[in-house]
Amino acid sequence: MTPDGLPLVYTEKDICKTCYTCVRGCPAKAIRIFNGQAEIVEERCINCANCVLMCSRGAKRIRSSADKVLNLIKSGAKTAICLAPSFPVEMSDTIDTLRLAGMLRKIGFSYVNEVSFGADIVSLQCRKLVNENPGKQYISSACPAIVSYIEKYHPSLIGNIAPIVSPMIATARIMHAIYGNDIKIVFAGPCVAKKGEVAKYPSDLDYAITFSELREIFTTLNITKENSMDSHFDPPFPAKGMLYPLGGGLLNASEFEEDLMSGRFMSAEGLENFPKALKDFENGDIKANFLDLLCCDGCIMGPGMTVKTSKHARENKLRTYARKKYFNMKINEWEEYIRKFRDMDYSASFCSDDKRMKQPSKEEIKTVLEKMGKFNPEDELNCGACGYSTCVEHATAIIRGLAESEMCLPYSIDRLKLTASELTNSYKQLGKTRQALIQSEKMASMGQLAASIAHELNNPLGIVMLYSNLISENTEKKSPFYKDIHTITEQAERCKKIVAGLLNFARKNKLILKKVDIKGLIENYFTMAQFGPKVKIVTKKKEVILAESDPDQLTQVISNLGINAAEAISGKGQITVSVFVEKNKACFSIADTGCGIKEDNLKKIFEPFFTTKQIGKGTGLGLAVSYGIIKAHNGTISVKSNTDLKKGPTGTVFTVKIPLATAEEIKDSFMSASESND
Repeated sequence: MTPDGLPLVYTEKDICKTCYTCVRGCPAKAIRIFNGQAEIVEERCINCANCVLMCSRGAKRIRSSADKVLNLIKSGAKTAICLAPSFPVEMSDTIDTLRLAGMLRKIGFSYVNEVSFGADIVSLQCRKLVNENPGKQYISSACPAIVSYIEKYHPSLIGNIAPIVSPMIATARIMHAIYGNDIKIVFAGPCVAKKGEVAKYPSDLDYAITFSELREIFTTLNITKENSMDSHFDPPFPAKGMLYPLGGGLLNASEFEEDLMSGRFMSAEGLENFPKALKDFENGDIKANFLDLLCCDGCIMGPGMTVKTSKHARENKLRTYARKKYFNMKINEWEEYIRKFRDMDYSASFCSDDKRMKQPSKEEIKTVLEKMGKFNPEDELNCGACGYSTCVEHATAIIRGLAESEMCLPYSIDRLKLTASELTNSYKQLGKTRQALIQSEKMASMGQLAASIAHELNNPLGIVMLYSNLISENTEKKSPFYKDIHTITEQAERCKKIVAGLLNFARKNKLILKKVDIKGLIENYFTMAQFGPKVKIVTKKKEVILAESDPDQLTQVISNLGINAAEAISGKGQITVSVFVEKNKACFSIADTGCGIKEDNLKKIFEPFFTTKQIGKGTGLGLAVSYGIIKAHNGTISVKSNTDLKKGPTGTVFTVKIPLATAEEIKDSFMSASESND
């Protein structure tokens, strides 16, 4: 947190695309994915800001203190700046340190100092600590991100942290000793965690800014190396403390030799290495007297740096500066400053801020894994796409509320496939609905046309039938004209049926709904129907099935389907009638063992005037009329047919489904029937 209580690192959610890179790179796993957005869990964060380095979109941001530093300088307060030892790497584009010091004084800083001397003091303190406590194990306290990580995730090791302030705080205390307690001090370096450290030591420092923010100040004030003059850094000047930004730099400056044989002094740096080193240290697998740890891969790789060169190039730049300064230093002057400031209070204390979470049970983890389709160990790919090393770690994070199932790439792919399949089915269903709408439009258009044609034909057709019947009655059967007149009468009758069919198709008859027993309608029709002696009727019926329907119109549908079935088997075969309930629908089907309907014709059978019968055998209106009646009942009529013997018996099945009567309606119906019997 900043001194103002604001998070040091935050997420610009509008930019974040949840690639989980920040999750993968966070050593504290302080990134929560919620509703597809990555957010930093402040209380778990150690402010290493590695997520800032890893986010290619720039969605992770560091809270800037540049404006506050400018306001501090504008206030007229005497202000000093102390530069982290890595400044030669960051400011390598300036001509030399003289010009850099001039640029800093032009900003308004009264004093310009190097933190490296504070590092020299800390090195002496570390050496003294180890020598006076033989056999005890210590962990360096120079890196605030490491200290925060131990306090939060390895609180049992707090007693092993060297009780010495960092070089930044040591330098600030020395500067107060030199310039007075009223001096305002600003630190500039590559580390974001230093901002949080300032909040812990408010009496020592006022602000910490990154090198990036320092460059922002240069830009705001239009300060360049071309419009600035040379100046000198203020003493005290450093010795080997300049090596602190390198891995093992503290050991070298403290003259702790990394003896590979004894292993008394060890170092580890980098986001992957330091957590492992701490774990081994806690487990007793590291026996070193002093363990030097850096969160970043050396401070020269910190998130506050703006240079884009490689680690090796940066190390070379720092070593070049360190050698030049070290071999040209005034040893007597350095020793004098050491004697003057080495006995000051540089002690530090640390406290537990335990943020460890309870480890979920194996059953809980198993449940989460199974929800992601990981039922067996071989299903756990451990691909790391979610940002966690293993599937078990991901499941654990889900249980802790830090992650979501959708972060698992294989799981998301399976979900996408399922969604694609569902969308395909929905698309097919929409296609069927569209076809139904087209069918309805056709029916409406044909209905209007049929009504007009029927009314126009009805009157002249009636006259033709009247006179043809009169002539037929007055003509002897032996007459050569009798057969012709009979043909005229017969064809006129056929025309009458066609016109009647047109009127039935076009007429929007109002339904007279009743509670009707579907089984009873079926039985009545097929008992009376005459299909011939070679037609076998097989019925499959359940108990009484009541439906809300118009019995006359529903009987017409049954008749049309029954006649079609009989004609399909050409007077010889089997018609199977089934009555059943499906969900909240009363259903019946009429199946025949005929030759079936070709697939190309299945889409056309409900269209008016479409027929596969021979000329004179049908009008093509029966199924169209039936379709309209069933739709008026808020029901459906469907057809399945097979014409290929290789696929099974040939034949056609028409299925009708209409709404069942409600339970209350059925009860009322039985009550009415009972009263009638009484």
